Amino acid sequence: MILVKRIGIKPPAGTAVRSGALAGRFLPVCAALLLGGCGFHLEGAGSLPGTMTRTYVDSPSRHSPFVDSLREALQLRGSQLVDTPALADSVLVVSADDTGQRVLSVSARNIPREYEIYYAVTVSLRSGGTALIDSETIVVTRAYTYDETQVLGKSAEERVLRDALAQDLARQVLRRVESAAAGSTVPIG
Repeated sequence: MILVKRIGIKPPAGTAVRSGALAGRFLPVCAALLLGGCGFHLEGAGSLPGTMTRTYVDSPSRHSPFVDSLREALQLRGSQLVDTPALADSVLVVSADDTGQRVLSVSARNIPREYEIYYAVTVSLRSGGTALIDSETIVVTRAYTYDETQVLGKSAEERVLRDALAQDLARQVLRRVESAAAGSTVPIG
């Protein structure tokens, strides 16, 4: 096949001509059908169980990056956050909320070159006196390189990574809540 531009020149007889416009429209449609057929779907605002219409988030640290991300994600999915457990349909308990870093590698001069940031939470979900999710610990980690000549940039990178870990944890907790409501178990992480 020869791709011919529209400039008024006729291709030689017996040569197949392919239109770029048709291929440009056909390819995205095929890709969407293939991805949809294999079960792929974009991560969007999933549905929370009806028992989480009014939710109380019980956490010793009221404004950690994880709790803030979790509250935002719950509100985006339609849950109304209440101030006391008495007003709630369900109580999401965050019993542990811990973050830190550890050295992964050092240089020949014993200077840290690579760090690993971790964020760990332990959560449980109660609704109407019934435990929908028993106490579960979820840990996420990310590694980043460290350069002592770029201290300010690396500390900003660490903050960004820590916030991204908190958002990732919040999404994982909500996926776990959705699977518990559906009566199935989904591995975390």
